[in-house]
Amino acid sequence: MSREFPDIVDPWKAADGRRTFQGTMPIKRMQRLGPMLAPEIESPESALLARENAAFSARFAYDRQGLITIRLDVEAELPLICQRSLEPYREKVNRRSWLAVIEDLTEQEVIPDMYDPVLVENRRLALLDIVEEELLLAVPQVPRSPESDEVNLSTDGIAQGPSGAERVLSHNPFAGLSRLLKEKDEN
Repeated sequence: MSREFPDIVDPWKAADGRRTFQGTMPIKRMQRLGPMLAPEIESPESALLARENAAFSARFAYDRQGLITIRLDVEAELPLICQRSLEPYREKVNRRSWLAVIEDLTEQEVIPDMYDPVLVENRRLALLDIVEEELLLAVPQVPRSPESDEVNLSTDGIAQGPSGAERVLSHNPFAGLSRLLKEKDEN
């Protein structure tokens, strides 16, 4: 882990000094993100998974309205489970966000739309928290590996693969229902 940054930052002091903090953080330290990631599997790659890091850069400044802003850049490769193939894959994340620091939830109404609010208590902001939040926003609702083949299934017992070729499914729970409905229509 790169230690070119403190764990906790005072956003006002950082903005006064126009400070930029950057480095890497271990993904395994991110408690809310952990349950969304692929479980560690005993393999040669599991040692690599334990060393996964997220690279980030957080630049503090004031905007024209006097708001404390943070330009946050985050890069990582998240180990996820593809919902098509049920195999692990790496989701590449490269996000840039503009954040505005607030001390009270009522302040978020005056923040311009280009900023996402970041609530700060006691003038303390944990960099790990904002990096983790960006990674949480980057996780797709339905993770799918770009290399997985798309499969179109239907209830008529025929599946169409990515090449357009049709094949008869070996197990179709609705095949009997389809026959019954056809017989009923014929009578």
